[in-house]
Amino acid sequence: MIIKSAELETVCGITSVLPVNNKPEIAFSGKSNVGKSSLINALMNRKSLARTSGQPGKTQTINFYNINDELYYVDLPGYGYAKVSEAAKQKWGKMIEKYLKTSTQLKIVFLLLDIRHEPSANDKSMYDWIVYQGFTPIIIATKLDKINRSQKDKQIKLIREGLEAVPGTKILPFSSVTKQGRDEIWECIETICRSAYEGDPSSDTTEQ
Repeated sequence: MIIKSAELETVCGITSVLPVNNKPEIAFSGKSNVGKSSLINALMNRKSLARTSGQPGKTQTINFYNINDELYYVDLPGYGYAKVSEAAKQKWGKMIEKYLKTSTQLKIVFLLLDIRHEPSANDKSMYDWIVYQGFTPIIIATKLDKINRSQKDKQIKLIREGLEAVPGTKILPFSSVTKQGRDEIWECIETICRSAYEGDPSSDTTEQ
């Protein structure tokens, strides 16, 4: 995918009205500090459009990035950060649930997990929740550069079994440092968007 333009178009807080878009939306979900912003920046070919931070729990909004005026990357708030109050967690959860339930253009959810670790209870809950909402998430196993090459298959199996993933679920290893796995993720996004446009003649394709 050639990125000609990428900009943060809409930021939605807890009380915001979600935008009504006419282009495919690709959502990214994951535990705080799993590398979600780094992945989004890598996919946009930008260094810092999506804000990265050493402080987990920093993303408290749903951020819509307009890519090539053809699709949106949707950055969902991180979950599982212990220092966030229960009240805040519940509000973020309701905000994410509202988006998953009401977006008419959401085509796929990428769920990010750290390849070094077995899925946490929060990861499993988020996976089950996404499936309950009618989506089959694609799993992105981040921080691939942090493990030895010989460990990759073992860790992917650990993630698959820990999530009790639906048979056939894609798990794509990724490193924001080496960019390994980026092309595979782009290919998934392009396939999804192509199907969305072909299946919806009302989609705006004039800019493609």
